[in-house]
Amino acid sequence: MSNEKHEDVLVRMSKTGAEGSVPVPAATVILLRDHSNGLETLMLKKTSKIAFGGMWVFPGGRVDPADAHGLADDDDLGAARVAAAREAAEEASLHVDSGALVPFSHWTPPPVQPRRFITWFFVASAPASQVVIDDGEIRDHEWMTPETALAKRDAGEIEIAPPTYVSLFELARWRSVTEALEAAAARPPERFATQIAVQAEGPVALWHGDAGWEAGDVAAAGPRHRLTMVKGGVWSYERHDG
Repeated sequence: MSNEKHEDVLVRMSKTGAEGSVPVPAATVILLRDHSNGLETLMLKKTSKIAFGGMWVFPGGRVDPADAHGLADDDDLGAARVAAAREAAEEASLHVDSGALVPFSHWTPPPVQPRRFITWFFVASAPASQVVIDDGEIRDHEWMTPETALAKRDAGEIEIAPPTYVSLFELARWRSVTEALEAAAARPPERFATQIAVQAEGPVALWHGDAGWEAGDVAAAGPRHRLTMVKGGVWSYERHDG
């Protein structure tokens, strides 16, 4: 993926029509802090040699069997919390209480994706300690406002995946850590099951509520819940009732 733009990878996968691998449970934590610039979140750059290589992401990774130690067999959310907190410590040396992580969203990738991670996203207040990246899986880091991160993507300065884009888009609604955490805690976490369709300007990620979601038909008239990933250009997230 490091040698191809994410949009091109999605187009190639959608054209194969092949089923992807068995999904792997994963977890991500969106760490937030208040700054004079406004609400900021920690972004990490993945090394080009691994999954999502070269992309800017939130701290996270797969759920290991040890993350479920001491939990009920069916407590997938609890194991994901532990995994997200562990990954923040491993990747950025930031230690957060897993119990303080607020569920934000849940993402299921498209069936054709070759490496599929079914991922819980959490939000949490970042500790005041200094970020120290592992310089292995992670090669760089930066605190960004959601608006800055989205602008950098559209300018071609960074590359991000659709779940990260949508999460940043939503975070841009809030002005402080307290506001973001209270809003997330007051609602059930939203579940996204992604379908990828292709049109001339680039791939389109479709989600629940979009008129074309079930059939993968981007031309279907009606409500919209989609991300149009214009190749080499500005992405467009739409969500409305039509």
